[in-house]
Amino acid sequence: MTTATLPEGDWIRGISIRQPYAACILASAKTVENRPGRWRTGWVLLHTSKTIDQPALRDPLIGRTIRERELVTGAVVGIARITDCHQDPEGAPLCSQWAHPGTWHLVLTDVQALRRPVPARGQVVPWKPTPDLVAQVFQQLPDFRP
Repeated sequence: MTTATLPEGDWIRGISIRQPYAACILASAKTVENRPGRWRTGWVLLHTSKTIDQPALRDPLIGRTIRERELVTGAVVGIARITDCHQDPEGAPLCSQWAHPGTWHLVLTDVQALRRPVPARGQVVPWKPTPDLVAQVFQQLPDFRP
């Protein structure tokens, strides 16, 4: 297996997302992630927080989406590209059924799940992954080209 030659420097960040929302993103159903502040566009490692939002499991939209998926926590489970970060104008329809009013909406595309989660610690804010973590993730995505 050949590993892709990855760019040097500050080209990728980590985003920590609670389950079951991360599983919904990996299922390509949830294309918007809600955040209290603006994020830059670009590639992100999808990291699952250590906690599961238990009440969210009763939401029919989520239940249909995650059907029998394992809810891995405390690991990088995939990658995605943030292609837009916006707030919907007050009173306007929300951009997605997953969007929350008054938050910044990160539009996620090019989602790729890892076959094996890579254990890691994340943070609430955008975080810079270590070179070793990036190498472990992209070892599973040999055809990836940023």
